[in-house]
Amino acid sequence: METTKHAQQPHSHPQPQLSLAKSSRQRCSEWIFRDVPSDITIEVGGGTFALHKFPLVSRSGRIRKLVAEHRDSDISRIELLNLPGGAESFELAAKFCYGINFEITSANVAQLCCLSDYLEMTEEFSKDNLGSRAEEYLDCIVCKNLEMCVEVLQQCENLLPLADELKIVSRCIDAIASKACAEQIASSFSRLEYSSSGRLHMNRHTKCEGDWWIEDLSVLRIDLYQRVMTAMKCRGVRPESIGACLMNYAQKELTKKSSLWNPSSQSKVEVIPAPSGHESHVVETIVSLLPVEKLAVPINFLFGLLRSAVMLDCTVACRLDLERRIASQLDIAALDDLLIPSFRHAGDTLFDVDTVHRILVNFAQQDDSEDDVDDASVFESDSPHSPSQTALFKVAKLVDNYLAEIAPDANLKLSKFMVIAEALPAHAHTVHDGLYRAIDIYLKAHQNLSDLDKKKLCKLIDFQKLSQEAGAHAAQNERLPLQSIVQVLYFEQLRLRNSLCCSYADDDHKPVHHQSWRISSGALSAAMSPRDNYASLRRENRELKLELARLRMRLNDLEKEHVCMKRDMVRSHSRKFMSSFSRKIGKLSFFGHSSSRGSSSPSKHSYRTDSKVIERTCASTD
Repeated sequence: METTKHAQQPHSHPQPQLSLAKSSRQRCSEWIFRDVPSDITIEVGGGTFALHKFPLVSRSGRIRKLVAEHRDSDISRIELLNLPGGAESFELAAKFCYGINFEITSANVAQLCCLSDYLEMTEEFSKDNLGSRAEEYLDCIVCKNLEMCVEVLQQCENLLPLADELKIVSRCIDAIASKACAEQIASSFSRLEYSSSGRLHMNRHTKCEGDWWIEDLSVLRIDLYQRVMTAMKCRGVRPESIGACLMNYAQKELTKKSSLWNPSSQSKVEVIPAPSGHESHVVETIVSLLPVEKLAVPINFLFGLLRSAVMLDCTVACRLDLERRIASQLDIAALDDLLIPSFRHAGDTLFDVDTVHRILVNFAQQDDSEDDVDDASVFESDSPHSPSQTALFKVAKLVDNYLAEIAPDANLKLSKFMVIAEALPAHAHTVHDGLYRAIDIYLKAHQNLSDLDKKKLCKLIDFQKLSQEAGAHAAQNERLPLQSIVQVLYFEQLRLRNSLCCSYADDDHKPVHHQSWRISSGALSAAMSPRDNYASLRRENRELKLELARLRMRLNDLEKEHVCMKRDMVRSHSRKFMSSFSRKIGKLSFFGHSSSRGSSSPSKHSYRTDSKVIERTCASTD
């Protein structure tokens, strides 16, 4: 790196240039012929060398041509422009021409290869010249050692594109990839052992020590690092090793944005100034290098990259790629992962809801695509204990917690809140307690919502999927619209009636009707496969059409009673109203027709009729 500094100093600091020239002359006086006066002066990057023509022209074809072109004028000064490595590299070449010994190392071999090409120090002009010496060291010494290859690549960063044309970079990259792959194969063999049955297998619990090179590669510049990673992937290096290497590099390059990788440590979201283009290029490159295999990198690392991509305004393709990768393993994500700060506008929402919505859409579409296969595999994959269904339940719970976390945001619009709540299919929620809690928090934080908006929001809740505790809370929740409270009370009474019927059935040793159990719990219906649910709904729809005439006859009486109840609600807000409200519900005789038939349990038709009545009642008030 000292060579680079000397090469750049003449352009910006004229005073150090004089000292550089002076030091060059002092160094030359130590090893050139003191008894023979110099006959040529070489100027290289601010350095001046008083030398002799004969040793130079005997080894360097370029200097020989320059001297031959000016033979008549007896040239005495030559300036070498853009010489690789600058004055210090030329000093090594001059020493070689004078027969002065020096050591070729991994720190200077790349410069010597480029320098010998520039000065044409090849076998054509002198046997065993500098070019062949440097090439031999590169092939026989450097390419057999991974650390030396990395050091040479670091030197090549300032020698491009010449180092690329001379294939110095490609040879080092191929050597690194081959060495890493060979070491992983060797470490895999060391993990082989015989089981008790005599079969050979790999011990997964033994720690693999073959990835020590991860730290070494993190010193490379991003363009060369990308080429190394690509070569390693082509050579078959394990995906988890590639992922670990990318994580190490990202954490070093993006250290100034370390708060993005640990969102829970942020006390508040601040507007961060526009970063440099280098950081966005690093993020985009790392994303392009991520292994396609799932779980090759932790999901919190993917979320960290996504936060960086949003903040650094990376390309749309980069962000969409990350969102798809995250969606494929969203079931193992945590709540803190989803809390992506909103960097775009200071007056907007605290968290980036749009990005989370796209991730959920990708997850839902992926779930659908996995279901769109032949019938046998559909029913098999959608069973309650299948991985896809389990993942769906986990994500549904995660979404409920996310909604509760973003609900207090005063700038969060109702449309954005609802689009998150509706992103997953209906069968993803077996219990609606979490969704009810999130909606209640939103209603409490947004008290200026209109009645129409409150109705839209509460339609997201399936009140028959509420637990007993949540149902009791909802029945006394004054923030809910009137028709929602009607539904809560109806299903609570229906739950109580079914529990009583179940106890009677146990005493009489009679089987409990399947439809009553499904209504009271709500869990079985939600846990059914989508296809079974759809078929069941179609059958119920046909039966409901036959009962439509009876519904219309009772509907007029119900609507009159509803108008009276609404008038009483406006007059009184006390808890006494809720008790009188319950008595009025009893007067509506929701279960009267079933008792008239002499049955102690609700019939199959009674539930469907009463359920549609409530839905029709709510729809009539919108």
